[in-house]
Amino acid sequence: MHIHILGICGTFMGGVALLARASGHRVTGCDANVYPPMSTQLTEQGIELIEGYDAAQTALTPDLFVIGNAISRGNPLLEEILDKNLPYVSGPQWLDENILRGKWVLAVAGTHGKTTTSSMLAWILEHAGLNPGFLIGGVPQDFGVSARLTDSPFFVIEADEYDTAFCDKRSKFIHYRARTAILNNLEFDHADIFSDLAAIETQFHHFVRILPKSGLIVANAAEASLKRVLERGCWTPVEWFDSEEGWSFGKNEGENKEDDVCSVRFGKTGIGLLHLALPGDHNRSNALAAIAAARHAGVPPAAALAALACFGGVKRRLEVRGAAGGITVYDDFAHHPTAISVTIAGLRQRIGNARILAVLELRSNTMKLGVMKAQLPASLAQAEQTFCYAANLGWDARDALAPLGGKAQVFEDLDTLVAAVARAARAGDHVLVMSNGGFGGIHARLLAAFSR
Repeated sequence: MHIHILGICGTFMGGVALLARASGHRVTGCDANVYPPMSTQLTEQGIELIEGYDAAQTALTPDLFVIGNAISRGNPLLEEILDKNLPYVSGPQWLDENILRGKWVLAVAGTHGKTTTSSMLAWILEHAGLNPGFLIGGVPQDFGVSARLTDSPFFVIEADEYDTAFCDKRSKFIHYRARTAILNNLEFDHADIFSDLAAIETQFHHFVRILPKSGLIVANAAEASLKRVLERGCWTPVEWFDSEEGWSFGKNEGENKEDDVCSVRFGKTGIGLLHLALPGDHNRSNALAAIAAARHAGVPPAAALAALACFGGVKRRLEVRGAAGGITVYDDFAHHPTAISVTIAGLRQRIGNARILAVLELRSNTMKLGVMKAQLPASLAQAEQTFCYAANLGWDARDALAPLGGKAQVFEDLDTLVAAVARAARAGDHVLVMSNGGFGGIHARLLAAFSR
């Protein structure tokens, strides 16, 4: 079968493309914004990419069009598909019908940490010899691809609450038929499709309603929103993490405060030591959730701890992109104030008192709407300086970041921003670039500037 995917370079749809190719289908696709790492791995897998959404692509005559949720009415190719009554389906529905049926699905949901936790969980299962399939919204360093298909009964999926497609406004995770579900956290996001936090909680409860009684929910005890979701009705056993009654981590057991070693407990029972290369308490919490979910699939916690000790992390999650002139440049996907805050805190834990220069692109739909602009200054407080790229916003980023005073600068031109960072940075600094897009290849441009 020939499948043509609209929006193929999105993290989810790119994963669908890899799975379809592994299933034996011919796969082509199109997108308007093609950038690594997704474009790179698709090309490496021999999947043909077409730039743009020209209606003439219907002449490819695929057997099925798979539509990503970034595609809206008015898109010329979508309109042509509808006018010609050509066969189409959403990405999550195709995944459900062709990949997930009959699998033990381990789904990782939550506003933050889905990609890292999914990667941890897949790696634990891999390390234990279970050979899981997976679809993750990033590229785990230990696997090198965002999705793979295996003959294993286990399949790990990053379960996004964003809507499914133009034709299906339910959250994607409704389609996944999970047996093991991690609920990492839940706060307001995706302001372009959700009116408030209560609307997102309703979608999470739809997800909870279809989990089997033989399954398991692994939930964050620190999140009042998740407790409200489960109080609306729950038919599946629950294990809490970040809870003294459930899964918890203890004090740092390393020789130095920067060492990411801590004790793990389940209730009053000591499990062992967690050695994790990723900094920050948020990543320790992610690890607890992954350990609990893996145990449900039959992996002993001790084996999970051994796997996490050699976990390589995820591309675009505090990923070191290079160093020049004594300055280290990192790439991170953070774009929500909470994610920005914990990312900076994690880097601070790793580097101590060295300077952090935060370089932020306000690109997500939620940030473009300005819904969380009041939270930005506090989220950036631990950085010595902030350089904000705010092109094409409908609100005043300079006014929003004014509480940071001289520690924050705002730019509408990327060349000017790069030049400003280059002037400010000095040997020993750590430049943390945060964006959920390609950010104009800024990492290479900064490294080139630091080399001069």
